[in-house]
Amino acid sequence: MSGLKDFQKLLLDAGKALRKDEVKAVAFLCTDILGRSLTSAETVNALFSRLVAQDSLSAEQPHLLAELLLTIQRTRLIRDLGLPYPTSTTRSLISPYRKLLYNLSEELTDEDLKDIKFLLSGQLPRRKLEENVSTLEVFLEMEHMDLINDTDLNLLETLLQKCCPILIEKINQFKAQQATLLQSNPVAQETGRPRSLTFPYVETQGPRSLHPESMFSGEMPELRPLAESTMNYSNTSVDFPNVPAGEFEALTHGLRDLRTETSSLKVRSDAAVFTQSEVNENSFEEQTSQTTNTEDVGSYPMTNTKRGFCLIVNNYNFTHSKQGLQKREGTMIDEDCLRKVFEWLGFEVKIQMDCKREQMLSVFQELGKRDHSKMDCVVCCVLSHGQEEGVYGVDGLAVDLKDLKEPFNGMKCPSLADKPKLFFIQACQGTRLQKPVYIESDGPESRDVLNDAVVSRDSIPFDADFVLAMATVPSYVSYRERKNGTWFIQSLCQNLVKMVPQRSDLVSILTKVNADVSQRTDSTGKKKQMPQPSFTLRKKVIFPVPRAPPPSL
Repeated sequence: MSGLKDFQKLLLDAGKALRKDEVKAVAFLCTDILGRSLTSAETVNALFSRLVAQDSLSAEQPHLLAELLLTIQRTRLIRDLGLPYPTSTTRSLISPYRKLLYNLSEELTDEDLKDIKFLLSGQLPRRKLEENVSTLEVFLEMEHMDLINDTDLNLLETLLQKCCPILIEKINQFKAQQATLLQSNPVAQETGRPRSLTFPYVETQGPRSLHPESMFSGEMPELRPLAESTMNYSNTSVDFPNVPAGEFEALTHGLRDLRTETSSLKVRSDAAVFTQSEVNENSFEEQTSQTTNTEDVGSYPMTNTKRGFCLIVNNYNFTHSKQGLQKREGTMIDEDCLRKVFEWLGFEVKIQMDCKREQMLSVFQELGKRDHSKMDCVVCCVLSHGQEEGVYGVDGLAVDLKDLKEPFNGMKCPSLADKPKLFFIQACQGTRLQKPVYIESDGPESRDVLNDAVVSRDSIPFDADFVLAMATVPSYVSYRERKNGTWFIQSLCQNLVKMVPQRSDLVSILTKVNADVSQRTDSTGKKKQMPQPSFTLRKKVIFPVPRAPPPSL
């Protein structure tokens, strides 16, 4: 009884923490689970009571609540409530179609919604097109009138094409995933049941009685659909109840970043019902071995309204440094390009000019202490004189790169755990000059090509999910043009603008930067540079394509 009371208290606390719009979102996401849409008059407590009554939510099975909170991006509340955080082995209970609609609603602006309502005039009742009607309510009414469903999104595509065409890609990715699932299931049997209700859950073990202190320990009873196969679905990016691994990739992506890269995965149609006698386990085992060799690594979620914070430290004036370093002419061009590009990508850009060593450390520590739970990643750019594995403050004192990274690791900054931390360092890593390999020159006159070299220092360790993109390899100089900025930063900005709309991942973009910079030289053909990106990424970093036109660089 104590455990039940504790769980009821937890549900009460969760309900109190949700805003009115979040309650509506949770109700929308539970539409398929409950087999009905809930009225706006229903309270969050009534919603939770219905879920408990049909055994979708309990002290022993609190995972639906965690999934709902993760979908609406209330990740901190999951921790505050002591819920088991969803992992790659956690089974999803919310249909991918429902999450697709929810995430589309999050991307649509008030102006977009007005346009959609105008285009739906004559198709929906006028009271459903009033100003106070939300996007989710419009979607629900379209479903009620059978204008859209999980197998027919044509009308929604038409509306988005006119109001917000960039979101069409989300639907295309969802449809591609659905088509792959259908094609890979030779024994699928169509039924009249909705896709999201196709696979009910049964426990493979009897009910367990959990002690109150351990009910949210993260342990999960094994769940399986009525039909089960031996297939390996690792890294599949669609949330189906019968997928035993990887479905929370799609949850954390919010279906915004579904790729057709997983089209080779052999998974079952969500529109089909199986019995054990219909499944040829041997054939599925063969498919498993084939799939394992071609599975995709997935990509980091990029689903928030703001992509993240972008810090640019631009050290220009070194005239008062102890080493007598020179001003970094041309660095303002780099700063301007970085600001334009990362603002275009959805980052909140902050610029710090001419930082001394202690100021640099303070700025990075302050950024690491900020709440990044509503952000997808963080970007830090340093433009300065440098040494091997370090950069200089304008006072001439060195800062190790490991000290700049430390405030952002998973221990120091939990809100950035499992999120990309991207560092772009424009500085020399030594004093040596790289020799040319006799290629055609495309650089400016030699007197305008400078370097930021000083001395060499120690190497740095790497933590998970970091990218450290250096302008040059260890021991060598990098080059900066007075009128055009640095070779590395200019190539980085140009390739981000060019390749992000092509859905290229960051490592591919940095590889192209390597290729471009390696081709450059001065007019004498004697100055060369080779950038060096290092990373501890576990997934791909793919920025969503911005709605705004790319900046002019």
